[in-house]
Amino acid sequence: MISQLAKRLGVAIGTALVIPPLTRSLLRDHGLIFMLHRFHLPDLGVEGQDLAALRASLEFLRRYRYELVSLEELLRRLSSTPSRARGAIAFTIDDGYFDQAAIAGPAFAEFDCPVTTFVTTGFLDRTLWFWWDRIAYVFGQTNARAIHSRLGEQSVEYRWSNAAERGRAAMDFTHRCKGVPDEVKHRAIEDLATEAGVALPSDPPPAFAPMTWDQLRACEGHGMTFGPHTVTHPVLSRTSDARSEAEIADSWERLRAEATAPVKVFCYPNGQPGDFGEREYATLARVGMLGSVVGTPGYVHRGAFANGSSSRFQIPRYPWPDELALVRRYATGFERMRQVVFGGA
Repeated sequence: MISQLAKRLGVAIGTALVIPPLTRSLLRDHGLIFMLHRFHLPDLGVEGQDLAALRASLEFLRRYRYELVSLEELLRRLSSTPSRARGAIAFTIDDGYFDQAAIAGPAFAEFDCPVTTFVTTGFLDRTLWFWWDRIAYVFGQTNARAIHSRLGEQSVEYRWSNAAERGRAAMDFTHRCKGVPDEVKHRAIEDLATEAGVALPSDPPPAFAPMTWDQLRACEGHGMTFGPHTVTHPVLSRTSDARSEAEIADSWERLRAEATAPVKVFCYPNGQPGDFGEREYATLARVGMLGSVVGTPGYVHRGAFANGSSSRFQIPRYPWPDELALVRRYATGFERMRQVVFGGA
């Protein structure tokens, strides 16, 4: 108990009083990548990042002259000899929703801050809408108070009496879908909709809509760059060899056909340990990717780009916090100091 209290006290004091030259020296060979997703849209019922909090943090980072660089530039610095990372910060956004172009694009441009958005090309082509949004739609639209369905060999049943219980049911079903083969997942979602008495539209409702290719190119003109995030957003380890390769290679080719200057960095769907592996590393190397980002937290170290290392295909990112104190903690290097003192990456 005392040890935990000491750690919390140290974090609080360090975040408030940290001397950047001291802690940032620990970032000499490290870079910091932030990961964002959706933006808060109350009129559409979309939960996400708070725009005011983002602007406040970007203003802080600019005022104190932190190096905000593009993702490609950060990876080049990390792979140079000697490393020129020096704690530089890159921003990324995942998926390709319309709000990422309409809301995030202008906000980052206002602060002349580069940002790379990873897009699912089939989504922008409007041949699909995301499977987790389809689950959310079913649970949100059904008039039922209970659903019984199947997920492969699993039999699943949910009951709810209020919005919170309904939300937890949707989250549990979504989580379960990540652990089954992709074709099983999609069949289960169709069965779920049937059991719930909900007709799934062929096109995504407004809350779940993608950006357009024209919006993508307009954002490029204001400093946003784009990287591939598969064609249909499956958990790659849950797909066949041929499907995994096609999801990576085809998304890159499609993005190259539409974007002015696509970024040679890939983003794994879900991006957790076990969602990708040596098979995906080989494909990524073959199609010429500089690296790929995951969904697990951490600073990226220059060692990821050592000859023969597959770590460049496992580049960590910190989830973007809406709290300025946490942004400072990561950007100043205090979090790195905490890791060195108390153990960690």
